[in-house]
Formats: sequence, structure tokens, C-alpha cells
Amino acid sequence: MFDILTLAALREEISDRLLGGRVQKIVQSSPLALAIEVYAGRRLTIIADADPQDPRLLLTERGPASDPEQVTPLLLLLRKYVRGGRLIEVGQPPLERVLWLTFEKFLEDEHRGRREAGQAGELVRTRLAIELMGRHSNLILVSEDGRVHDAIKRVTPAMSAARPILPGRPYEPPPPQVKRDPRRLTPDGVLSLAREAAPAAELPSVLVQALAGFSPQMAREATYRACGTFAVTAGELAANPVAAERLARAVSEVIAPLERGGWEPTVYLSDDQPVAFAAIRLSYLGGLTVEVYPTMSAAIERYFAQRASGPAAIAERHARRRQRLLQQIEEARERAEARLRALEQELERAREAEQWRQMGELIYAYLAAIQPGQTELVVEGLQIPLDPELSPSENAQAYFERYRKAQSAAQQVPPRIDEALRELAYLEQLAVLTRLAESAEELEQLRQEWELFRAPRRDHESPRRRRSRAPAFRRPRAWVTSRGDRIYVGRHGRENDSITFELARPDDAWLHARGLAGAHVVVHWAGPEDPAVLETAAALAAWYSDGRGSSRVPVDVTQRRYVRRIPGAGPGLVSYRNERTLHVRPQSPESLGLRQD
Repeated sequence: MFDILTLAALREEISDRLLGGRVQKIVQSSPLALAIEVYAGRRLTIIADADPQDPRLLLTERGPASDPEQVTPLLLLLRKYVRGGRLIEVGQPPLERVLWLTFEKFLEDEHRGRREAGQAGELVRTRLAIELMGRHSNLILVSEDGRVHDAIKRVTPAMSAARPILPGRPYEPPPPQVKRDPRRLTPDGVLSLAREAAPAAELPSVLVQALAGFSPQMAREATYRACGTFAVTAGELAANPVAAERLARAVSEVIAPLERGGWEPTVYLSDDQPVAFAAIRLSYLGGLTVEVYPTMSAAIERYFAQRASGPAAIAERHARRRQRLLQQIEEARERAEARLRALEQELERAREAEQWRQMGELIYAYLAAIQPGQTELVVEGLQIPLDPELSPSENAQAYFERYRKAQSAAQQVPPRIDEALRELAYLEQLAVLTRLAESAEELEQLRQEWELFRAPRRDHESPRRRRSRAPAFRRPRAWVTSRGDRIYVGRHGRENDSITFELARPDDAWLHARGLAGAHVVVHWAGPEDPAVLETAAALAAWYSDGRGSSRVPVDVTQRRYVRRIPGAGPGLVSYRNERTLHVRPQSPESLGLRQD
């Protein structure tokens, strides 16, 4: 939808409303987006986003929202070369999905620190290339001599040998399209491109492949205007000069606003959900609800705002948040595993302590036999390496020092290994619960728990005090059986802790998938213990565990009184005893016919 027509309409809009305006503020609102506030009689913000799935450009009256974590080299360069300057030109290369914003600014002499009276400094022009080309979208700051200052997405030669984009390199525009110019297409030209295409090729795809800058949306519109349908092949068109003439005229109509303007910014909705926006009227979407807007930016803003509130967008944001949290947990897990391997190697070396002591004692016993510069002592079946730069006595002392360090490690390393193992177990639990999270609220609770986990521990802070800093949460989820028993299921570590150690009574049943990360499950009995209810609770414990995809999962059952926190471990990590094991099929609450409390 961000085709050459949309960008041309935006170029005209930005020029009309902001040309000559002063840049007052620049922020990086997300990893791939910039917001540039310009004052030209009124404050307006240019939003440029190089997201590969949803690239966008628009003007908005909303002030720029900044992300404090997004302070990048590109942002600092923009503030140096653009903030405080003026927007002097808005350009678009012919038939390209690229917009140029040219800024002019007086730069102070950095050596003086401030301008002297009457000296304006050096006038510098800088251009921001906004390339909206799907997954290749980028925002590139270019110096007056045509070199890249920086880009929101750096491209190395390994990523693109044809067009690397790195600081200091000459800026190369996107490669020219070796296609026909749609502005000069004739009926004979239409017949020619139809005959060059595969006979069975559909006409819209033929136009996209053959015409420079022609988007799928533009191709569908031209085809529909000419033929009243998309179901036309290149072979059919090649044999129909009348249809070729109609298509040439339709292409000319679609592309005409590039030369004469006359934009009609529109948004098309189906069941109140936006499906498309365009800079022109789209007759092929005539059966949908159409909304007409005064500016291209207003249409774009409406489209993305409405889409963001739809179920698909909510699901996409949910998936992105989940993936981002899982990535952070995985990185922490890799660090913990590397630390564990290093500690295990250190412990293995510590087990050689007696060998170092024995070598030191043997060197002392045979001091008289060791010659200056000797590199090895062979005695009592041992080969003892010697440092020729040290005296025999110093060599012995070196082995005793290794012995003392190994002894110390043998005492200090095992607790650190236990700590690393507890951390890995907690991270595995957190990852599993993140994958199983069913709502935005659950994900947010897990994110807050993760932030607390990785926050520096305060001096002399007890585990109880640290737990008190955990975020508050709403009532735990619970389901009610037909008899009235309540089954509580934890959604994150803090909630696991809460239902087990704050909510559960000593004689309540407590369940957990055996040997798997997952939720704590507690059964509040409404009467005597019921084996059928235990089976139901066990099926839930299996469902809310890492064993959800298995056909059978072992689930341990014990009374709450036999469950204990593991000292120093993360929330939700426990030990238990007096358990028995049920083997059950994982089942969701819905399939079990449970009523949510």
C-alpha cells in the first residue's frame, strides 16, 4: 500500500505543510522508527518507520513519543545535523518508493564550543532517505557529499554485496528498475508485454513484473478498470487489441495523479476492519465500506489505528511480546549454562588438589637432586614439571599455592554450582510459563517477574524481603468442579508461590508435572478427597506444563504440608515429599467441562 502513489501524495502533503519549518525535536520511538517534530506555523510530527512487516510514513499532530532505551548513533547524528535546522526540500526519485527530506542547518564550530558574535557557523545540508520497500525498508542519513552518516538498519557487504549501507560509505540509491515506464505505456506496448509473458500468467502479476513502480494494488485497479475482473490472462489479452487499448488507458488513469495531483485518500473496511488504504479511489474494492480523508496522513493514521485494535493485531502484539521475553530468557539461560560449565571445570581442577600437594612435598624431599634450570623431576613414578626460571624451593611453593587454591575452590565452587542449577531450573520454568501464557495480563506478570529476577539484589536482602518487592497481581485463576471443589492453577512463579504458600491449607492437595517445568495446582476440597477430582486436577497440571504436547504425563500429588520452598531459588521452585504419581492425558479446562470461578 505504500506504493509510489502514496509516497507522492505524502511528498505533496509534507511540502505544503512543513516546507521551511524548523525541526524542534527528534526521537527514536522504536528500534526502527523515527519521529521528527517540525514547527511551520503549527507543530506536526513526521513518523517514519522501517519495520519490515509494516513500514510507514505519515504526518500527525500527536507529539513524538520517545523510547528512553533508543539512544543510538543515528539519533545522535540526527540531533547534531538536523535538530534546529530547517526542512528545505521534499523529493521523490521517479517511480521509486523513496522519499528525500533535505534539511539545512548552521553548525557551530566544535572547537569554539559556541559561535562568536556575528559568526553564523557552517551551513550544512543533510538528507534523510526514507526507503519504504517492504523488508528492505530503511532510514538513511546522508551527508552533503553523498556519504552515509548512519542508517537505522546497517547493511554489511556480507548481507548485500550489491548495496552495503554503512557509515562513511557512499550512499547508493536502490538499483534502477529495468522495466517499462507506465507513464508512457501505449496499446501496442500492452500487447507486447502480454506476448512476452507466460500465456497463463494473470494480468495483475504481468503488470507488476513489467511496469516500473507499479504495485500489486495499482495493477489490480488498472486490470479491474479495463476488464471488470482479475481473471484475465496474458494470453487472452495478447489476442484482444480492444482490451489492450482499454488497459493502456486504465494504466494511464491510475498513474495520472503523479503528474497532476488530485489525490483521493481512502480507507476500505470490511466488517469494520480496515483492509486497505490508497491515494486514489479503488473501484475493485467498491463493495467494501469506503472512508475518504482530507489528507493521505489522516487515511494512513486511521488505517493503522483501526487495525491495531483488531483481533489480528492484538494477537500479533501478544506473539511479539512473548517472543521478546522468551529471547531474553534464552539469552540468560545460555549465560547460566556457560557459567555452570566453567564452574564444573573449576571443580574438576580442584579435585587435583592432593596431586599438587604431593608434588610440592616431593620437590622438597629431592631439593638436593634438582639442578639449576631443570625442567622436570621424575621421582616415585611421577613426572613433575618444573619452571626453570624458579628455584627448586620456589617451584615447591608454587605447587603448594595451587594446592591451597584448589582446596578453596573445592569448598566454594559446589554452592555456586547449586546456585547455577537453581537459576537454570527457574529460567526453564519461566520460559515454559511464558510459552503457555494465554493473555496479555499473564505475559505482563511474567515480564515483571523477569525484571525482578534480573534486577540487582540489594545488600543483605532476604528472600522474603525480595518476594515482597514482586508485583501485585489479581486473584489466581480457579475452576470449580461439579461438587464445588476449587482447583487453583498458577500462571507465573510469584502466583505459584502464592497459591502454594499463602492460599493453600495444609491438607489441600498439591500437584505438579513430575520432572517438568510448569504450574503449581492446588485443590481446595469441598468434601472428602475425591479420586476423580484428583485426576481432573492432574490433567490440568499436565496441560499447564512443558508436557502439554505429550500423550501421557506423570503428575505428582501430595498434601500442601509436604511442600517446601528451595532456599535461594526463584519463585515457584520447591521441593516436596510423600508424593504419589498419576499418569494422565493433558487436558484443557474446557475439555474437562470445568466452570471458571
